Amino acid sequence: MIVQNKIYSLFFYLLGLPVFSQTITGNIKDASSGESVEFVTVYNLTNEVHSHSNVAGTFSLTNTAIGDSIFISMVGYERIQFVVSEETNWNIIIQPAPVQLSQVTITPDINTLNKIKDVDLKLNPVNSSQQILQKVPGLFIGQHAGGGKAEQIFLRGFDIDHGTDIQISADGIPVNMVSHAHGQGYADLHFLIPETVKGLDFGKGPYYAEKGNFTTAGYVDFSTYDRISSSNVKVEAGNFNTLRTVSMIDLLDGDGTHDAYIATEFIMSDGPFESPQNFNRLNLFGKYNAQIGNDFLTIQASTFQSKWDASGQIPVRAVESGQIGRFGAIDDTEGGETTRQNFLIDYTSSFSNGNFMQTKAFVSKYDFELYSNFTFFLDDPVNGDQIRQKESRTIYGIQTSYNHGARLLSGDLTIESGIGFRYNDINGVELSRTRNRSETLERIAHADVDEFNGFVFSGGTWESGNWMVNAGLRIDQFRFEEVDFLSTNYERKSFMQSIVSPKLNVIFSPSNRWQFYAKSGKGFHSNDTRVVLREQGQNTLPAAWGYDLGTVYQPIKRLFIDVAYWELYLEQEFVYVGDAGIVEPSGRTKRTGLDVGINYQLTNELFINSNLNYANPVAIDEPEGSDFIPLAPTLTSVGGLTYKGKNLSGGIRYRYIKDRAANEDNSITAKGYFLTDANLAYDISNWTFSLAVENLFNVNWREAQFETESRLAGESESISEIHFTPGVPFFLKAGLIVKF
Repeated sequence: MIVQNKIYSLFFYLLGLPVFSQTITGNIKDASSGESVEFVTVYNLTNEVHSHSNVAGTFSLTNTAIGDSIFISMVGYERIQFVVSEETNWNIIIQPAPVQLSQVTITPDINTLNKIKDVDLKLNPVNSSQQILQKVPGLFIGQHAGGGKAEQIFLRGFDIDHGTDIQISADGIPVNMVSHAHGQGYADLHFLIPETVKGLDFGKGPYYAEKGNFTTAGYVDFSTYDRISSSNVKVEAGNFNTLRTVSMIDLLDGDGTHDAYIATEFIMSDGPFESPQNFNRLNLFGKYNAQIGNDFLTIQASTFQSKWDASGQIPVRAVESGQIGRFGAIDDTEGGETTRQNFLIDYTSSFSNGNFMQTKAFVSKYDFELYSNFTFFLDDPVNGDQIRQKESRTIYGIQTSYNHGARLLSGDLTIESGIGFRYNDINGVELSRTRNRSETLERIAHADVDEFNGFVFSGGTWESGNWMVNAGLRIDQFRFEEVDFLSTNYERKSFMQSIVSPKLNVIFSPSNRWQFYAKSGKGFHSNDTRVVLREQGQNTLPAAWGYDLGTVYQPIKRLFIDVAYWELYLEQEFVYVGDAGIVEPSGRTKRTGLDVGINYQLTNELFINSNLNYANPVAIDEPEGSDFIPLAPTLTSVGGLTYKGKNLSGGIRYRYIKDRAANEDNSITAKGYFLTDANLAYDISNWTFSLAVENLFNVNWREAQFETESRLAGESESISEIHFTPGVPFFLKAGLIVKF
């Protein structure tokens, strides 16, 4: 092809026609919606120069001459290929098409795996935003509080608890909560309606200048649809008195310049437990988009509320003795309620030279109240050990970034620089001993907390031929403040500290079928304000250093193989404290691991994928044999087979996690599991009928488990053993979608 195009260019020259080599600019839009499309690959097959469309759909392609062969590609769209004429500005319309793995193009890109996983996201439906998290290869979740609390997260040898070592955001709004009543980094994604999710951007490791606090194991960014093609209503019903309804209503018959829609979600379920969960959740989301010349405005708002009862984590001995069943409870008065409201304004200014500036400002109002009983009658043999964790907070934030392109040393240089802040105003952070969720016995902690995080970052990406070099620097400044209401005298304690985080990533793509990369960087996870002030700033912003060495290879048109070896060192680990239900800092840790992934399209309709993730987590400062990190996963795998036909679609998927240490000397084991899920859907006209089964083979498994010291009523001595939340048994749901 390259030789052919060079002959073609010579032909132009012999005919006396001009053969130029210059920068081509253009714009890419969706044929059906008229909206600009971001992240489209524009590839010059003649000289292997490439570009990607930005948020405004614009791109620039350097070193382009008459006769060069160009192709345009993106997942979910028809591939376009053409030969360059004399025109220097291209307005390209791309047609939506069935998802194919061949639509993925390997280019020097810092996160090529995102393109491959975008295929999986479009092919396999999900019913919760937390399930979408599991589209990240190697990421596992576990629910253990009646469906209302944020899920426990596992990734790369981390028990991340509810978010200590992964940064999660939705449309730029941070999900993680600093200095949360239940635990540092608490990330409750339940305010996100899964049907509104357009895509997710993820990266493993601390290698990204624009990502700050909690980006140690990695980050996940969700993005919602700017517009919908049609209105629809969805109803699902299943076992355990489960009902879920979703509606998405198009408010404007938009032409791509003005669009608006609202989405609602309501869920109720009793769960499989002997004591009903009485779980319910209500979500309301609205979004407005406008194109104003070359600028783009987005305004969105959402409100979320949830209430639930829970059976808690039960001790193995109580089940084995027959005192309770697997779905029974020692204290069934656990549970809670939470609410969150978000408001976001996003304004992007796109300039004629291809540069753009984006500003996002948001405010979130959040309330949380959780009742738990981890130890039963260990501390209080009369009233029991139930605790309440409670808080109310408002989060303010703004971030402005400027993206500038230039030529440097025969390559393209893109610089993204940004500045912003996040301020958490947290009122009444409380830990109290309670009885039956109605009586407060003792306040253990009660305070107001203010935490400010200001930051600046700058990253440069230089691309030339098959090479890409990305270097960045981030500076974060924190101010921690606390007023302890249990202190005899009023005092506002405060402390300030900053951290500098450098990044360096090198990517080499010898062809559009193969990529090698080396990523390195420093990240951090902040400590809870109360810990920072208690320890007088000794363990404020513990750093994480890591690197990845990997490759992505496409040996044939419809097969992708990815392999990565990685290491990550933490100055300070977070560990779960069972009797208090919180996480606390401990010592230094090191993790090494290997990630392997295979994605293969067998036919036009049949897809198969699998990921295997190995990790070796070690506590550095502990003696050998006592250096296990509790609950840290060592071997996980997910995968499945998907069929996507014209009217019929479906799939079967598995997930596996190996037995792992539940305590520091591995004397207690957290059992692993192998689960299988299946789904089937049929489209006819504007109707879609669906069936979904979780735990197809009705495996007895433990969704969450911890080593906890507890005492039951009537026991004279406490016992330390596994306490667990049983996983959902066979669970069938039927659904109906109507589009209009």
